[in-house]
Amino acid sequence: DGLAVGKEDYLRRLSSVNEILHAFNRFHESVDAIPREIVVEAVRSVVDGVRQAIQAARDEMELGEIKTEVEDLLPLVEEEVRERLRYNLRRVVNATGVIIHTNLGRSLIAEEALENLAVIGGCYCNLELDLKRGGRSSRGEHVRDLLCRLTGAQSALVVNNNAGAVLLALTTHAKGREVIVSRGQLIEIGGSFRLPEVMKQSGAILVEVGTTNKTYIDDYRKAINDSTAILLRAHPSNFRVVGFTAETSLAELSELAAESGLILMDDLGSGMLIDLTQFGLPYEPTPSQSLKEGADLVTFSGDKLLGGPQAGIVLGKKELVEAMGKHPLARALRVDKLTLAILEATLRLYLEPHQAMEKIPTLSMMNLSGVELKKRARALANGIKKLGDSFQVKVVEEFSQVGGGALPLVQLPTWAVSLTSPYLTVNQLEERLRESDPPIIARIKEEQLLLDPRTLVKDDDKYIIASLSRISSSLEV
Repeated sequence: DGLAVGKEDYLRRLSSVNEILHAFNRFHESVDAIPREIVVEAVRSVVDGVRQAIQAARDEMELGEIKTEVEDLLPLVEEEVRERLRYNLRRVVNATGVIIHTNLGRSLIAEEALENLAVIGGCYCNLELDLKRGGRSSRGEHVRDLLCRLTGAQSALVVNNNAGAVLLALTTHAKGREVIVSRGQLIEIGGSFRLPEVMKQSGAILVEVGTTNKTYIDDYRKAINDSTAILLRAHPSNFRVVGFTAETSLAELSELAAESGLILMDDLGSGMLIDLTQFGLPYEPTPSQSLKEGADLVTFSGDKLLGGPQAGIVLGKKELVEAMGKHPLARALRVDKLTLAILEATLRLYLEPHQAMEKIPTLSMMNLSGVELKKRARALANGIKKLGDSFQVKVVEEFSQVGGGALPLVQLPTWAVSLTSPYLTVNQLEERLRESDPPIIARIKEEQLLLDPRTLVKDDDKYIIASLSRISSSLEV
């Protein structure tokens, strides 16, 4: 009964919403810049939280720790206001070493592309205006010629993502007809969407041939009939079948498609416009190579390895691509001026491959040397060591990943900062960094937190050290 009486007393003493609002307005000169609704919601949230804590108290000691006065609740309100004013989509520090991190927004955009985005986004532009004729034009023209020049394609089309590109191609050229695919290529893409499901949505009829690990040209040949429209090769961007395997080459499929009057479509997934092997990086098929080997249509992503915005790019024979552009579904899948602004600027960097490797963040991160990575790791480790004994720091040899459904077997040697604390478990340390501002996203390996400098950009070291400094100050050392 004593506890119940105590709770009633605390509830009566709990400052009212109006009292806290008045105090907040009195102590904040910039309150006019904050929407009143936000402040009211924050105050009510804090008051409701305290009320619930009072009612949930299990004994008088727990009850006695609850603050009810205005001066005690104001800091809670201030934090709640800050949280409500904060953008949902925020900058984070990627210290995972995964370059194309799907959860963290995939590829970073080149500085030149960001500059073009600011101009096009902040001004009117000639999105669908032919400046020479003064008449209406197609928005796709802004990147079509660039894509054809870089790949040797007859024509090009850009839609909102690669799944959209595949959907549009199949809907346009195979609705109600059969598409032959190797069983080993029935891939699942991001968000648990699967190629057979995309194909079903297009109205095309899936015909599986071969086995998971072996598919021969005769498997395709035997499956062809009067209802067949497309031979489809789907590049396994995010996995590899190794060991006892056999795969039909694109050249073989091209010959079969030509003699059978069929369309050969090559879905590259994460496409790359230049041969990475010339820079000492692993081989990845390029759209230009697919076209040379006989593909009639090639689809791939504008982000991921390409390093541009999310987009689906279609290359191929003029009549096939133009038919897709005229399909009603093309309007539902079309891209906006911001995507085109980023994509055009990114593609222009590829006109000089060495410039692309240097200026496109995805490629430059992949191409970082071990010497540079070790230098960066040591600099970060030295900064953390200055914080005192709250953390144990080492520089260790590790591996980075390309990520984003690209080069799944490739491990890029790196140097990382290994971090542990005698006062926090590795999971507690990871959580505190993730909840900092900006959030620091790291990875855990064998009871140590790893910070990989390969994916750190300007000011990230400063943010990491500032966050760890705040964590250190909060510990009872």
